[in-house]
Amino acid sequence: MSRKVVTIGGGAGQSRVLAGLKRVKALKDLEVTSIVTAADSGGSSGRLRDEFGVHPWGDILRCIVGLSDAPEDLRELFLYRFPGTGNLGQHTVGNIILTALNQLKGSPLEAVLALCHLLHVREMVLPVTEASVQLCARLEDGTIVRGEHNIDAPKYDPHLHIKEVWLEPQECAPVPGVLLAIATADLIVLGPGDLYTSILPNLLVPGVARAISQARAKKVFVCSLMTKLGETHGFKASDFVVLIESHLGTRLDFVICNATVPVPEVLESYRGEHAHPVDVDLETGQGERQIIAADVLSAGLPARHDPSKLGLLLAALL
Repeated sequence: MSRKVVTIGGGAGQSRVLAGLKRVKALKDLEVTSIVTAADSGGSSGRLRDEFGVHPWGDILRCIVGLSDAPEDLRELFLYRFPGTGNLGQHTVGNIILTALNQLKGSPLEAVLALCHLLHVREMVLPVTEASVQLCARLEDGTIVRGEHNIDAPKYDPHLHIKEVWLEPQECAPVPGVLLAIATADLIVLGPGDLYTSILPNLLVPGVARAISQARAKKVFVCSLMTKLGETHGFKASDFVVLIESHLGTRLDFVICNATVPVPEVLESYRGEHAHPVDVDLETGQGERQIIAADVLSAGLPARHDPSKLGLLLAALL
């Protein structure tokens, strides 16, 4: 009998979880569904969104390529980013092809499914919503910031903490299949990734958080390795957990935190960004919630989760 895993997030973090799950060779009967944020508004995705009114593709493209069984050269092609500042400058090939598929197929979901077929992706990849949504944030001084890219690369005093985030329009609906995948999952993995711009936007789509809280699946949160100025500066692991659980309306079953200190070169590279390793201030015994403090750090720069280490941990939870 197959076991079902649902990953929820966006950005580079989710793609590393997916890469880790693919590397767990013993789980041949594993069914993976990746649910990806739809709030991205910066870079190539933002420009295509403004010009063609299409879905922001960047996060979902990373997941598709990460799961692809296509030859390496083809996967590299889809992630190739054009240089320069001209019309094609900084666009990725995959984003442009998804925009074309959207026009041919008539919807973001059909475009994503078509690319999955072209790149031999056996797993399911779903945008959390097809609606054109904008992420908004209220800061501790009352300032309201609109647009994911204005929050991700702060267009405000980055030392101000975010007090609340929401989507506009708030009545957006999840993509067909999202709630079913959550309801039938054996394991739900949230993160890693930027808390306010990659993870929480998924939980703000009506019905998603409730579906997760009511699901029979084990619920796992993979905590960030580093804090981020403008989003989670000064955060400890408990701050991440409190926010995730408050949006879910239920307790997590497992929290995976990194227990390895990055080498001095990595710490120095983040000094200019005022980013620091997330302090694990949660005890391993937390009643219903189990804290897993382990070495999940990949070698080199920037600080990233190691796919193989994450894959083995998640496999053990199954």
